[in-house]
Amino acid sequence: MRIIVFLNGQNEFCMNKIEHIGIAVKDLKTSNKLFESLFGTPHYKVESVESEGVNTSFFKAGPNKIELLEATNPESPIAQFIEKKGEGIHHIAFAVDNIEEEIQRLSDEGFVVLNKTPKKGADNKLVAFLHPKTTNSVLIELCQDIKP
Repeated sequence: MRIIVFLNGQNEFCMNKIEHIGIAVKDLKTSNKLFESLFGTPHYKVESVESEGVNTSFFKAGPNKIELLEATNPESPIAQFIEKKGEGIHHIAFAVDNIEEEIQRLSDEGFVVLNKTPKKGADNKLVAFLHPKTTNSVLIELCQDIKP
């Protein structure tokens, strides 16, 4: 499924699909057990992203991916999110073909992009985030596969 955006009457493909849904958790080990029971299958990948102060765990639920996010330090964005809002959905990530073009397009459209330059994220992706104040309080992540 492609998400189609119409700009000035033109059909332009910008976001290919929901790449994953990120869920902030206090304890990755406990949450892995819970989601393993929920989905009936174990996580397929665990990864640390030191630059973000987070450990991640990925599950597949049919064609969809769920990313669990556990803070590794009290200053990390995930720790701050859990302190303010508790555990729960943290972000929705969309796959894009060209993250730099999307950052520019969305900036031009008036969205506040938190990362003007994409950074390395989990699962071999370049990522950038849109500020929730400009997306109806939903943190949006743009993801592009890192090409070898």
